[in-house]
Amino acid sequence: MARKYLSFDIETAKVLPEQVGNLLEHRPLGICCAATLSADDELKLWFGKNGDGSPTPQMNREELAELIQFLSAVVENGYHILTWNGLGFDFDVLAEESGLVKECKNLARHHVDMMFQVFCERGFPIGLNSALRGMKLKEKSETVKGHLAPQFWQDGRYDEVLDYVSQDVRCTLDLALACEREKQLRWVNQKGKTSDHALRSGWLTVEKALQKPEPDTSWMDKPMSRSRFTGWLNG
Repeated sequence: MARKYLSFDIETAKVLPEQVGNLLEHRPLGICCAATLSADDELKLWFGKNGDGSPTPQMNREELAELIQFLSAVVENGYHILTWNGLGFDFDVLAEESGLVKECKNLARHHVDMMFQVFCERGFPIGLNSALRGMKLKEKSETVKGHLAPQFWQDGRYDEVLDYVSQDVRCTLDLALACEREKQLRWVNQKGKTSDHALRSGWLTVEKALQKPEPDTSWMDKPMSRSRFTGWLNG
């Protein structure tokens, strides 16, 4: 039976300069909105609301708890949550902002983070657009860049940000399904060449990806450690 996925992504609320490298160094970041998309095409948008229904600057803990409850419920119903770098970013931020750290750690360990799996097996991360390009799929929106989303939200351009996060979850889901069909992931590397990676066991949960042996990274000047993505799980 084909695995049932629920794609998940958040957008942070804190406005930062474009040249900022590691967003997590500037936390707390807040969460202005999130999106979930199930394999049967049910899209849900999550954001804080004022009494009149208008969006708030960021989601509060009660609203984030509702999101976490929803994610936990779909897992109980047989779905696998699916992200691109959700382990090292989305669930880490969600844990801090919601205060529900235990619940977020559990969700993170048992979900499928495609980027983290590739990192565990190859020793380096790749970008989502690089993978979409390699698989000849529609890429992420060029209208709203990720670093601009918090400013757009602050400026009241809510629909544009919600469209952006909606496209993110759709791209993530489309990529997972395409790779499963072809049993491989292709991406366009920094030299403009297409590289490929076999998915002999399909997509793995974070827990199972961590069981993979460390790849040879002796050719790298500054190889990344898995703890860069998993550190918060052990805190």
